[in-house]
Amino acid sequence: MMFFASAGIGVVFALMSALLLKHIDLRKHPSLEFGLMLVFTYAPYVLAEGIHLSGIMAILFCGIVMSHYTHFNLSTVTQITMQQTMRTLAFIAETCVFAYLGLAIFSFKHRCELSFVIWAIVLCLLGRACNIFPLAWLVNRFREHKITNRMAFIMWFSGLRGAISYALSLHMQFSTEESRHVVITTTLIIVLFTTLFFGGSTMPLMKYLQGGKKVKRTSRAGRAGRKRKEKALSLSKTREWGQAIDSEHLSELTEEEEVSFTQSRIGGFTRWDRKFFTPFFTRRFTHQELHDCKSQMADLTNKWYQAIRISPDDPDEEDEDDPDADAISERSTTNIVFPGPSSRSAKS
Repeated sequence: MMFFASAGIGVVFALMSALLLKHIDLRKHPSLEFGLMLVFTYAPYVLAEGIHLSGIMAILFCGIVMSHYTHFNLSTVTQITMQQTMRTLAFIAETCVFAYLGLAIFSFKHRCELSFVIWAIVLCLLGRACNIFPLAWLVNRFREHKITNRMAFIMWFSGLRGAISYALSLHMQFSTEESRHVVITTTLIIVLFTTLFFGGSTMPLMKYLQGGKKVKRTSRAGRAGRKRKEKALSLSKTREWGQAIDSEHLSELTEEEEVSFTQSRIGGFTRWDRKFFTPFFTRRFTHQELHDCKSQMADLTNKWYQAIRISPDDPDEEDEDDPDADAISERSTTNIVFPGPSSRSAKS
């Protein structure tokens, strides 16, 4: 009841937002569009908590469905804004969680039972293995890109414990205060052990497993001249997020484009989704709408570029102080049009 009811609330709100943004054009009002998205993401959480269901499950399924349908009904500006805002909030929330766990170490009197800690760690690893390896084998029967044994091993090895396990230990009911201290202390030790040991050794293990792969060479010519440059391993979320915008996740589907299903090998729910659900819940842009979105992004880029390269407050003083300002200004603002009623080219 808890799982399906909470997930159903999240899915319903996400589908409502998809249909609303499909039929109401808010592309010229990015702030209103962004605010509406925040309302629809927070509403299922509030409703689920209000009727004593799981708000986390509701907002999780709401986000999954929104990412699949609602996101593509947004304007390009709102899509990028939504992505970067949510990533920033997620990073801040994760940082606060680990700070909270660190402060919890000094919050109460600890009682450590070494045998209980060791058995808890062993059973945590055993329980994760019973989840990862059978489920990886199961999903490989339906996946085009298989989960290899190395991937499954890394998924098992890098299982870290954190705020959820600690929060559950705080809400458990115990007969004595001593038992409560033992469980909370054991939970904190497991969190620290998995974060420091398993988290710290994940990168060396991945490099070791990557270096152990056998490189297959099909011809002698390939031995001499073909060396593939492998992507550097990185566990940094901020580095991955900051390199580029997820351009493949931007909506550039036009109403003239059609997907051919006759020769497609896609089956099951994915086929039904691409054939019926996606056209029903997402909007196909006309070429004019797509051109307007790109023009809006180009205008914002030009304004930003102009703001960081030119001082709009006192350009005359800049020119007097710097003898090379004219040359720099001409190079940096070529082909940029100043906004406003008296628009003119920067070069003139």
